[in-house]
Parts: sequence; C-alpha cells; structure tokens
Amino acid sequence: MFLAKSSMAKPSARALRVAAILAMAGLGAGLGGTALAQKKPAAPAPTPAPAQAQPAAPAQQQAQANGPQLINVKSEPSQADWTKVCGKDQGSGTDVCYTTRDFVSDSGQPVLAVALYDMKNASTKQEVKVVRFLLPLGLMLAPGMRFDVDGKEVTGGKFAVCFPNGCFAEAGGVSNELLNGFKKGTTLNVRVQNQTQREVVFAVPLAGFGKAFDGPAIDPKVLEEQQKKLQAEMEKRSEEMRKKLEQQGSAGAAPAPAAPAASAAPK
Repeated sequence: MFLAKSSMAKPSARALRVAAILAMAGLGAGLGGTALAQKKPAAPAPTPAPAQAQPAAPAQQQAQANGPQLINVKSEPSQADWTKVCGKDQGSGTDVCYTTRDFVSDSGQPVLAVALYDMKNASTKQEVKVVRFLLPLGLMLAPGMRFDVDGKEVTGGKFAVCFPNGCFAEAGGVSNELLNGFKKGTTLNVRVQNQTQREVVFAVPLAGFGKAFDGPAIDPKVLEEQQKKLQAEMEKRSEEMRKKLEQQGSAGAAPAPAAPAASAAPK
C-alpha cells in the first residue's frame, strides 16, 4: 500500500517488502520459471501427424516465443477493496488523496501496487492527477512502462526513483478520459520489459476502483489497525515457515546407528 506525506510518496515498509519478495522471485530474468509466471494449460496428448503435414515455420515459432507474456493478478488477500487515503502536504498546503491497491499472483506472491493520486491546492487553484506503480527490480528502465484500460489508448510512464528493493514508475497529467477509464473499465494492462527485452503485461482488475475513488477516505486509525494486523500475520507466517523448515530438517537427518546386540560370553 502506498503511503504519502508529500506529492512524492516514500515507499512504505510494506511496499518495500513487496518489492523484496519480487526481487527474490527473480521476476526480471524472463519470468518463465518463477511463481509469477502465468501457468500454461497442460498440452494435449500428441496425435500422429499426416505424412504431408509441414512443421511450423521457424519465424512463427520465434514470434510465439518472443510475444508478450500475460500475467493475471488478483487483490492482495488483506485488502477487501481499493483503499482511499487522504492527507495534507505540510510544506505546500496541498490536499493529497490517493486510491491504491496491492496485487498478487494466483499463487499468492506479491506482484505490484497501483495508486492514483488526486492533488489539489486551494491557494493556487491547481489540481493534478498522477498514476504511480510499484514495480520490482530487474526491469528495463530506459524504455519506461506503458499502460492502458481495456486495450484502449496507451499511456506512457517513466521510472521515477528506485530503492534497493523496488522501483516506482509514474505518469502525470491524468486526463478526465483516463480517470473515467479507471472508474468504468474492467482491466488495467501494465506493460514493462524484462531483462531479455520481452514485453510483460500485468492484467490488473479495476472492479471497485470508482466506488473507492469517489467515496470517503479511510479513517487513519482503521488504516493503522489494518497495517498492524498485516504485520502480525506476516510475522506469524514467517514463524510457521521457520518451524516447518526445522521439522523437515529434523525428519531428514540420518538416524543414529543402533548399538550392536550383546553376544553371549564364552564359557
């Protein structure tokens, strides 16, 4: 979840934990062998090909191998819906609200976070909307990233800042048309390139975004309580995993050799 005290949000501890898990999962190295990779259906049993059948053209095989890789994501289990958080930038007096959500893969691995910021300054009468993404390490930074809603007009974004455990990308000047797309659309497609320059597309569900964006902000006390519960749950899972590994290590240890049976003493 994104947390902001100014127009440029610093990564929350939770956000950095998300990026750390992604970095350990090895997302940047092709994605095909990681838990984040989209699972492919099992191939049907092969049938004998007729004698006149021709093998697939090499160019076609190459196109299939280098085509975009689609990864469907779902909401992080601890977030029932999109969350709207509001505050004030003490330096500029700007009112900052952002609607955010974290997403995981089908296997439960954290994938990315999305936040749409709505910043208003009463004194200058300025209003700015910005979309920010938390993405893992190992991606190509120079090409930036792109996104669209339901395959319509594509918007470009740039990587803004990287930390040891993840990178933020953003696109400013969100138009009313794009905002309406977020509110009424079905899928936000986030497009990036991995280290092999293969395009990876994260399919992010937008259901519930409009209701959260137009609704009231979450109570800060409720948000703090949610974060405490999440932290406690993560610590609990970590402890359970530690105990499980210890038990597996004990079970796999070779048993001590049995003492030889005592032979009868010679008479």
